[in-house]
Amino acid sequence: QVQLVESGGGSVQPGGSLRLSCAASGFLSEGYVIGWWRQAPGKDRERVSCFASSDGSTLMGTAVEGRFTTSKDRLENTVYLQMNNLKPEDTGIYYCATACRIKATMTWGQGTQVTVSS
Repeated sequence: QVQLVESGGGSVQPGGSLRLSCAASGFLSEGYVIGWWRQAPGKDRERVSCFASSDGSTLMGTAVEGRFTTSKDRLENTVYLQMNNLKPEDTGIYYCATACRIKATMTWGQGTQVTVSS
């Protein structure tokens, strides 16, 4: 079974940066993917990014493309979400998960709060 633990959330002003970490432990299947998702108050959960371990490829959501990037630590099973030029609409709880599309068998982390406000 896989466990995911997010960290790195916090409060920043618009234009600021944060780096979130998703530490994975347990059994990870070959070619696993890690998706970063977020949920703002009163809104549906949306996918922010996707990282594919098979080839290191990434896919960013339209709302964050050009501002956010995702990458993996070379040695550890930790996937990062680097968030630059943060906007108030980026506020929400950020989760990492073992899938980039919603499915019943995916594992979620506990989430980390990101607040962007002046």
